[in-house]
Amino acid sequence: MKELEKLFEQYTKQKPESIYELPSSGSNRRYFRISGSGITLIGAKGTSIEENIAFMEIAKHFKLKGLPVPQVLCASSNNEFYLQEDLGDITLFNSIEQGRETSNFSPDEISLLKKTIATLPKLQFEGGKGLDYSICFPQPEFDERNVWFDCNYFKYCFLKTTGIEFSEIKLHDDLTKMAADLLEGGNEEVFMYRDFQARNVMLVDGNPYFIDFQGGRKGPLYYDLASFVWQAKANYPTELKETLIETYREALKPYKDIPKEEFYKKLRLFVLFRTMQVLGAYGFRGYFEKKPHFLQSVPFAIDNLRKLITEEPFTEYPYIQEILTELTNMRQFSDLRAERKLEVRIFSFSYKKGIPVDTSGNGGGYVFDCRAINNPGKYDHFKHFTGLDKEVIEFLEEDGEVTKFLSHVYEMADAHVTRYMERKFTNLMFSFGCTGGQHRSVYCAQHLAEYLAKKYNISVILYHREQDIRQEF
Repeated sequence: MKELEKLFEQYTKQKPESIYELPSSGSNRRYFRISGSGITLIGAKGTSIEENIAFMEIAKHFKLKGLPVPQVLCASSNNEFYLQEDLGDITLFNSIEQGRETSNFSPDEISLLKKTIATLPKLQFEGGKGLDYSICFPQPEFDERNVWFDCNYFKYCFLKTTGIEFSEIKLHDDLTKMAADLLEGGNEEVFMYRDFQARNVMLVDGNPYFIDFQGGRKGPLYYDLASFVWQAKANYPTELKETLIETYREALKPYKDIPKEEFYKKLRLFVLFRTMQVLGAYGFRGYFEKKPHFLQSVPFAIDNLRKLITEEPFTEYPYIQEILTELTNMRQFSDLRAERKLEVRIFSFSYKKGIPVDTSGNGGGYVFDCRAINNPGKYDHFKHFTGLDKEVIEFLEEDGEVTKFLSHVYEMADAHVTRYMERKFTNLMFSFGCTGGQHRSVYCAQHLAEYLAKKYNISVILYHREQDIRQEF
């Protein structure tokens, strides 16, 4: 990424020492972490110039309002590339993993969720005040076209793919009535984030910061609340959803006090609409773009929809209710609670090149330092071998040092894997480092992978980073 390297050098007055791409999401934007002499920034490349400009201008406006968003530092002359403040790797979504996996959220997880949702009214009202909505992409306001775009997204990218037979005319009639109800009362000077969910909240010193709001525009306040509380894979139980809604309502009062019955009635409608829109997005990203993350989210969104239309049927939209009931009863969407195996990722690495990054966002798990073990690398005879070769294996095992070391590792790994399986967690990471990442760390990582794969019904993925080797067990 020559342009990003050039921007980094212009802004920091130094050449970047490292640049690597961060995991992508659903958009075509690409993000890179760029580092040099104690400075780390995020570089972005966006193919839509208008969308880039929207993000940069909204971020600038929010910063002036004192809202917690990343600062945009500079951009290329054509606005295709820009640099922004690095907020780290800790997302709210990953920080509440235990609750998401078990439906039993800890007090700390609930506190983070409440802190985040309590900030939303400030973002909506103070962020919306004085914002030049003409820069918003793809349009400045949530209107009837938005509603129909999303309804058609659901109809053609998801509903049609299921094979359900339905009447276009009857569905259109009900959707027309729903669109009118959604838009009733018009839009205030309120910023609608559009994709307000736990994946787009970064935690910095335990405080929420907000990203990916480039699709924001003026719109109804209910949309973002529905997006957050009914996020498909967040898996919030009913009691927690109610707590988050009431936390939001309390934080909303300084800006707008809405009677409870009116508030809940309108919110329920936006939950239906947002869930349909999300399924359309999952259909497009999953079925057409073949991105597995989105397909994995479909059963969770269907489960949200099932509960919504069952607890209080939408009698005002009888044909929508009929079609959605048929949809949620389809066999392929009934196995939501199928257990996912624990995935254990094991790395060997060189300390000279840094500890492996945990892309799951769970903090990296165990890191074992193998440099106290007798090093075969100091002998010329072993320099062309790795910890996978019998010559190195025999050398390491000869004095029993590595065997004793691994016995302690196995004991800790057994306890941790057993506990993670009991709690239905899905990610665990072990890393072994040595000087060159070639002999001792490779031997230890390989042996732990084989040990765990043989003993437990789990998925084990092994990476010998410095040899560029990946194995699945």
